[in-house]
Amino acid sequence: MLSPKLGSQLERMKRRSNSMKLRHRWKRKFIVLLLLVFCFATFLFLEPEYSKIKMMSLITPPLQKPKIAFLFIARNRIPLDIVWDAFFQGDVENRFSIYVHSRPGFLLNRVTTRSSFFLNRQINDSIQVDWGEATMIQAERILLQNALVDPFNEWFLFLSDSCIPLYNFSYTYDYITSAGTSFVDSFADTKESRYNPKMNPVIPVDNWRKGSQWVVLTRKHARIVVEDETVFPMFQLHCQRKSLPEFWRNRPFPTNPSAEHNCIPDEHYVQTLLAQKGLESELTRRSLTHSSWDVSSSRDPKRRGWHPMTYKLGDATPDLIRSIKAIDNINYETEYRREWCTSKGKPSQCFLFARKFTRPAALRLLNTSALELSNKQQVESAIEA
Repeated sequence: MLSPKLGSQLERMKRRSNSMKLRHRWKRKFIVLLLLVFCFATFLFLEPEYSKIKMMSLITPPLQKPKIAFLFIARNRIPLDIVWDAFFQGDVENRFSIYVHSRPGFLLNRVTTRSSFFLNRQINDSIQVDWGEATMIQAERILLQNALVDPFNEWFLFLSDSCIPLYNFSYTYDYITSAGTSFVDSFADTKESRYNPKMNPVIPVDNWRKGSQWVVLTRKHARIVVEDETVFPMFQLHCQRKSLPEFWRNRPFPTNPSAEHNCIPDEHYVQTLLAQKGLESELTRRSLTHSSWDVSSSRDPKRRGWHPMTYKLGDATPDLIRSIKAIDNINYETEYRREWCTSKGKPSQCFLFARKFTRPAALRLLNTSALELSNKQQVESAIEA
């Protein structure tokens, strides 16, 4: 039997213990409440940032790969658009852009092209171009100006409206982008007297070059062409073709044609400009576009070799394409130089494109496996080889 005093002490101790337990319980609840409030506040603070990041991930496209700008110089429409349509379908990574220079006012719409890739791809500041005149190189500069607006365009490839691709898009893209140089057919022009002494000293004869206008330029070299204010004006003044009868416009036929100077601007301009800038070490000095210059096609010896051979329906055979693809070197007689073609440091074919093809000829080739425009065809060809 406990004494009243001892019982009173036990009761006080019990009450004190209960009070302490109650305080500890409230402390735990308070701490939990604080943690919950903190977590809720953190959620409210971070939720907008998370939503913003999530939204950005939905809006921001995948990393854009460098693009090749395909620059077409055409009279009006692109007659071989169906062939190019098959070629461009080989890209699923948005690695190309298209620009077309046609006569002023011409529109590429559903009436004038059957390929969605060419819809509205005409540039709006085109000019009237005459063959053998400085307007041709002016058109090239205008195309480059338009294409340079897109910062993802890293290579600039000139094509005529009679060009066809010889390989699929992926192979073509890898061939061009792996080089790290411009492809410019350029050699010393020593056999023909196209250099006009009036260009000296602005353009010395040692920098005079000749080559194909169908070049591939890096962005650096494309910008140099667009920003040129020295060489281009000299070409406008002193590089003009002879006034042959079939080229009469408003210019009268000269009294002494033999004494008239003859110069074709588009065969000299880019080559001479880059030589003038001391950039030939940054070039692969050959073209990627094949042309066959048939010197016997004209009855007039003075006009032979002015235009490349045109391939018509009867010429369009797999053997023709195989013969072009088999070319692995180019001989430059004036420089005693033979250019052996390579890609990624290994021997390769020289040409990725060819001209001049009529529409029936190109469509006939498209219906065969000669062009290998699909990736599947390219793989099967590699396996057979």
